[in-house]
Amino acid sequence: MASVASRRPRGLPRLPASLPAGNWWVALLVLGLLLVSLVLRTRSLGASLWMDEGLSIGISSQPFFDIPGVLRQDGSPPLYYMLLSLWTNVIGSGPGETQGLSVVISLLLIPAALWAGWTLFDRRAGLIAAALAAVNPFVTTYAQETRMYSLMVLLSLIVTASFVHVFVFRRRHYLPVLAVSLAALFYTHNWGVFVAAGLVVSLAFLWRTSDAAQAGGRPAEHRSLHSISDGRRDLLRDAAIGFGAAALLYLPWLPTLLYQVQHTGAPWLDSPRFGAPIQIAKSLLGGGSATVALVLAAGSGLALALRERLSRERSAVFTIAIAFVGTLAVAWLVSQVSPAWTTRYLGATLGALLLLAAVGLARAGKLGLVGLVIVLGVWSVPKSYELKNKSNAADLGKTATPQLRSGDLVVVMQPEQTPLIDYHLPVGGLRYATPLGPVKNASVMDWTDAQDRLLAATPERNLDPQLASLPRGAKVFFVHPVTTQQNDWDAPWTQLVRRRSAQWGLEMGLDPRFRQLQAAPEFYRRATRIGVRGVLYEKTS
Repeated sequence: MASVASRRPRGLPRLPASLPAGNWWVALLVLGLLLVSLVLRTRSLGASLWMDEGLSIGISSQPFFDIPGVLRQDGSPPLYYMLLSLWTNVIGSGPGETQGLSVVISLLLIPAALWAGWTLFDRRAGLIAAALAAVNPFVTTYAQETRMYSLMVLLSLIVTASFVHVFVFRRRHYLPVLAVSLAALFYTHNWGVFVAAGLVVSLAFLWRTSDAAQAGGRPAEHRSLHSISDGRRDLLRDAAIGFGAAALLYLPWLPTLLYQVQHTGAPWLDSPRFGAPIQIAKSLLGGGSATVALVLAAGSGLALALRERLSRERSAVFTIAIAFVGTLAVAWLVSQVSPAWTTRYLGATLGALLLLAAVGLARAGKLGLVGLVIVLGVWSVPKSYELKNKSNAADLGKTATPQLRSGDLVVVMQPEQTPLIDYHLPVGGLRYATPLGPVKNASVMDWTDAQDRLLAATPERNLDPQLASLPRGAKVFFVHPVTTQQNDWDAPWTQLVRRRSAQWGLEMGLDPRFRQLQAAPEFYRRATRIGVRGVLYEKTS
């Protein structure tokens, strides 16, 4: 049987500069995918913001060149926030406007997937990759959020594809693409480090097998020890160039990262257990039906590709799969010591997963076509409720805003909700406080040693001075998180927030200097992420 590689022209596959007359349908298909994706990814645009989006808007609202310094107390890298700052300066800072940046990035994923699948494998794989990218439910969700996850998926795809170009197909002119895109991923999300670790694991596989270092994919018996040694040396040289350049670009951020690791962390996360496959099936692959279809159809195609023993395609599939598994394995192990695992972070592996699914479906023949139709059908069903009701903070703001004046005090019992509450309370001169104490900048959450500070917080030290400073007639708006789903509040930080909210709420309710005026919002619209409720008080003595 002829290998897959032998059935393709040798050399670098390229997207044509202009499509031949017989391929006009490709351009129409891609245009159709962009339109379908745009419709799916704008159905809930601007309907709701939740806590994390409030953090994004607050950070990006700071002076542009202050953003890296502000993030020292947040724990995130700066690229997305700086892009969002530029975007909002031009487009605006309303809910839909801020989420629009994620929509645009999610649309860029479609031509990027086309390029990756086509240049690594063939046109069919490219078109399938573009179709999957257009309707993937994870991307659809985060295309309508003011967060960095669409950008993370796009960069993960480019990083994975350029890595395979360089180290499997030995196309060294992709080294700058690899270095820049990997550095950009580092500057987008800290899981970029786990992606790099997964690529290093994959590189070790390539070095061990030496398949990527052999020009023309010659059989092992025709390779000299000298050629293998030269190939491995070239492989290590290119790895030093690609990863070294990315590390050099990331070097200016390293002191901030080290500070963040020591002082911010993620106390709101639990260590992961063994549910990662279920998380991947639900979040990245859209549930059981689509997962089963992909496993059966794409899995059979990947099995066929792996049978081609001397094929570069086989090496490419192995390389991508090892990078995918390696990223998850390293992240899982690190998170046993320092929790850094939550479902949305898994988007860092979606680029590799889309490429594996695309080549598998492309090689599975009729079964692949059936599987593709099932997956696209399941993924194209819009799920709008969860996106339109992420939080009820806007309802709370509408109720409370007419009652508040400059100098009034807003106490937010979940400190990281403060930027979102501030966003929805457009009243100048409000004072803010949390259990951590008075808030200097309500647009930014200070995570510096937050767990220890919250443990040490008491009403006498952190609340009473704020209340005592208010004149008679001033108002206090006490904002609590809705914590009825106790299973969502079992991490070290969230347990403590839940406890402090109850304790301080009781203290406030019994304070004889204040009388309760009303609750907000007047009607609780269930929030699918984290809801809030507020109580308005007036100082009477």
